[in-house]
Amino acid sequence: MTSIISSSQDRSADDPSDPSAGKSLPLELKAPVEVRVLFLGERLDLRDLAAGPHLWARPLAVRAGQEGVAVLFRYGAVVLFALPPVEEASFLKSLAPMIQGRFAKPETDEARLLLAQEGEERAGNDLIHLRELSLPRLLIVADILAKSVVLAHYEVRLLERFDRLEPIASQLRHGVTRGRAAKELLGHVGDTLLMQQRMVGRAEVSDRPETLWECPELETLFQRLQDEYELTERHRALDRKLELIQETAKTVLDLSNFRRSLRVEWYIVFLIVVEILLTLYELFVRGH
Repeated sequence: MTSIISSSQDRSADDPSDPSAGKSLPLELKAPVEVRVLFLGERLDLRDLAAGPHLWARPLAVRAGQEGVAVLFRYGAVVLFALPPVEEASFLKSLAPMIQGRFAKPETDEARLLLAQEGEERAGNDLIHLRELSLPRLLIVADILAKSVVLAHYEVRLLERFDRLEPIASQLRHGVTRGRAAKELLGHVGDTLLMQQRMVGRAEVSDRPETLWECPELETLFQRLQDEYELTERHRALDRKLELIQETAKTVLDLSNFRRSLRVEWYIVFLIVVEILLTLYELFVRGH
C-alpha cells in the first residue's frame, strides 16, 4: 500500500486552528503536473486519514507516493497530482476500506498543470496554467475538478433515468395503469430526490471552497476555472432536468389516479342506475 509521507512541516488533525499553515509548504512538484480525478463512491470516510499527517484539513490534502499530492473529499471524489500509474493504483487500493457505496465504474477526468509563461492564470483544453504550484492553488484546482466529475456522474445517471422513465410514463399516459409501472415511476422520483440531496447536501456543487476564505487572492483563479468547466450552468441544467422528472412523474401519477377515481365514479353511477331500474321494475310489477 502506498505510504502517505509525513514531514515535520505537515499539519496534523491536532492543530486545526491554523488552516492556512500549509500555504508555505514546499511541494516537490515540477511542471507539467499530471492530474487525475476520480469519483469513487457515495462517500469517503476520512476520519482515520485526517488523524494522521496532512497538508491541509478542509479539504483533506495529503502527500501520496514519492512526490505526489492527493486531495480527498468526503462526498467521494479524490484528485491526484503527480502520481504515476503504479503509485496511483497503490494509493487507490489503500483508500478501498474508506469508500462507502463504491461505484462499479467511477467517473474520471484528467488535466495537466503548466506554469503560466506570462503570469496569467487560465484554463482550456484540459490544460490549466498556474502562476505557481502552491498548495492553495492545487486545492482550488482540486475543488473545481472534483465537482466537475460529480456533475458528469449525475449527468450520465440522469440520462439513464430519462431513458427508463419514458416507456413507463407512456404506458400510464395511454391508460396502462399497472401497479408495477406506477411503483417504478415512484422509484425514479425517489432516485431524483436522492441525486439532488447528494449534489446539494454533500458535494455542495454550488458552494465556494473554504480555501478562498484563507486565500482570497485566488478568487480570480477560482472564477476562471469555474467558468471553464461550466459548473454553474451544468448544475442549473441538472436541477431543471431533476425538476422535470419530478413534475412529469407527478403529472402522470395524478392522471393515473384521476382515471381510477373516474372509473370508481362510473361504477357508482352504474349501481345507482341499476338500483333505480330495479325499483321501477318492482313498482311496475306491483302496480299490475
